[in-house]
Amino acid sequence: MTGIVDSHFHIWRQQDLPWLLGPMVPRIFGPYEPIRRDYPVEEYLGDCRPSGVTQAVYVQANWAPARFMDEVDFVTRASEDSGFPLAIVAYADLLAGDARPQFDRLAANPRVKGVRMQLHWHEKELYRFAGAPDLCLDPRVVANVGHLADYGFSFDLQVFAPQMAGAAELAARCPDVTFVLQHAGMLEDLSPAGIADWRNGMALLAAQPNVTSKLSGLGTFLRANDDAHVAFVDGETLGLFGPERCLFGSNFPIEKLWTTYAALLAAHKAAVPEAAAMSVFNETARRIYRLTNT
Repeated sequence: MTGIVDSHFHIWRQQDLPWLLGPMVPRIFGPYEPIRRDYPVEEYLGDCRPSGVTQAVYVQANWAPARFMDEVDFVTRASEDSGFPLAIVAYADLLAGDARPQFDRLAANPRVKGVRMQLHWHEKELYRFAGAPDLCLDPRVVANVGHLADYGFSFDLQVFAPQMAGAAELAARCPDVTFVLQHAGMLEDLSPAGIADWRNGMALLAAQPNVTSKLSGLGTFLRANDDAHVAFVDGETLGLFGPERCLFGSNFPIEKLWTTYAALLAAHKAAVPEAAAMSVFNETARRIYRLTNT
């Protein structure tokens, strides 16, 4: 294999992230004292490079929304110093009346390849991020996501199973935009009914040819790197989307709360058939995020 492409990681300074400042606030991934600090690119490289990672994509880490360009500038400086990341998925407020002025600013940076605004909503408050469950069908979101095509930007889509029908409709309404489903649809309910709902929603998304799925963040609700769980989710997702529409992401340093980079990657490598490995660990991410050959 040519080298691992990590399609989802973060670096940060504690001072820039509201959720790392002030009193400890419960998060979807549980207690986070070990990462309540700076996570610079040098530490990330120390984590990932021994596993053969040669390219990586940074995904926005929820700086204060008004500082979305400050985040891009911070990550760009890290890239200039270290060569990592090659690409940035930035934040933009898709509930704005017209997000194109934000996209114009992002497009001035050639490292920006896509946008993420997290739309996931859950009945359980701890898992809830968005302000409403049906933002995928909000006319402002639909219009602004549609405009991403004019910039060549992808959209990193984050939803739970009950939202997937609306997310599939959003993808259908924006056929010229590439959607990247975060964390393989965030399977959190492991009951038979919960798995069935997730599988049905994933099938709706997979039926949209412009949706790909990221194999990442699978320890979020277990708070563990469980080989059997990784194998199940990866296998189901590959069966629905095919390897050309699946890509690996580490979600580091979040997954660092319960595992090492080497162990995380090993779980995914064991779960992905050899015939699919080049697509999942390299080619899909390079194509979706338009990475260079260097």
